[in-house]
Amino acid sequence: MAEVHVIGQIVGASGFPSSSLFCKWGIHTGGAWKLLSGFREGQTQVDHPQLDDVAYWSHPIDVHFATKGLQGWPKLHVQVWHQDSFGRTELYGYGFCHVPSTPGSHQLDCVTWRPLGSWQEQLSQLFVGGGPQLLNTDLIYTGADRYRLQTCAMGTVHLHLAVILRNFDRYGVEC
Repeated sequence: MAEVHVIGQIVGASGFPSSSLFCKWGIHTGGAWKLLSGFREGQTQVDHPQLDDVAYWSHPIDVHFATKGLQGWPKLHVQVWHQDSFGRTELYGYGFCHVPSTPGSHQLDCVTWRPLGSWQEQLSQLFVGGGPQLLNTDLIYTGADRYRLQTCAMGTVHLHLAVILRNFDRYGVEC
């Protein structure tokens, strides 16, 4: 079977309203893809930047897939969370990006968004915190009903990924 090896890191995030951020991430693939090694999902540590508004995580990603076709190419989805001084967490944004289909080193910027909710939920979020969250996180990367959501743009997650392709020509898979 053809193989895809993704090695890299979630470098960090910028452009969010406050610091003390961490990121939950995952990789979604189609049914013809098999995970050979690595983890499909993970979480970074909380970064409390001292000088600027950029959170640095340098969280490693190392996954190895085998596939019979290109359908369901891997997508990396992220959730950025804020942790306050009391340890409470609040969702700051969802985002996703496709893993590059060309071999080599790639710098990716994954823009994020969050659901707005009704005006009552926005007012409650202002005073109490929290806010609306997706019940089904598949909406992050499928886009089936995402067009019906009211969202606002948040910050950007920065990634550095290296992609290695193996045996694609041998098994008749054309990139």
